Amino acid sequence: MSRSQVVAEHLPLLRRYARALTGSQASGDAYVAAMLEAMLGDPSVLDESHGPRAGLFRLFTQIWNSVSINDDAEVTTLPMPPERRLSNITPLPRQAFLLLSLEGFSEEEVAFILGTDVAETRRLADAAGREMAAEIATDVLIIEDETFIAMDLESLVKNLGHNVVGVARTHADAVALAKNRRPGLILADIQLADGSSGLDAVNELLRTFEVPVVFITAYPERFLTGERPEPAFLISKPFQPAMVSAVASQALFFQRNSRNRTPKAPAA
Repeated sequence: MSRSQVVAEHLPLLRRYARALTGSQASGDAYVAAMLEAMLGDPSVLDESHGPRAGLFRLFTQIWNSVSINDDAEVTTLPMPPERRLSNITPLPRQAFLLLSLEGFSEEEVAFILGTDVAETRRLADAAGREMAAEIATDVLIIEDETFIAMDLESLVKNLGHNVVGVARTHADAVALAKNRRPGLILADIQLADGSSGLDAVNELLRTFEVPVVFITAYPERFLTGERPEPAFLISKPFQPAMVSAVASQALFFQRNSRNRTPKAPAA
């Protein structure tokens, strides 16, 4: 497989990880672009000793850690507004937790990506879990038409300390529930069985109030094309509970640290 084919195969999920890490489509994609430029300038920077996917994530991590988002005055090329900077979770624990929970890398692969060892990887992931557990619980709206998936999500978010204000099966149900019980987090399937769209429902709600949203879909690559505004927080079906926990916590962290309280632009 050629180098360009390797990149094309793994790029959509690398972009998903970058967005979960930065909390922004623009910022995440800017870091990915910087990684691609570095690889074009010197192809030898890609270390494939643990496979091409881990190699790409390792190179991305080197770019991420060398271009600080934490008040570095020299960073002027990346579209990273101050209100999107994190203060609650330190960078390395956040990376370890997302690589394990969101991307499904093994501890050995995460250690390779972060340039550490397995023991340190475990310590970092544990630190992230403790920081996440310290966050304030919120009200959650679930938009999901599949009964068993909705039940799994409801149980999961309750175990994380959140309160479920309702489960909506259609666009209309979602809008009605959200207007009566304004949630602090939305978990939304994109395609609903009755033909309506969770994405459309969320966009309608975001015109009236600001809320972090995690989208759930069986086809994440369809929404990571670079052709239009795309969801920043995206979970693939079938999902693991740890993945939902990681991404939902990331979405809440960015919302809590945001100073911008104006209504958001449509999610896609």
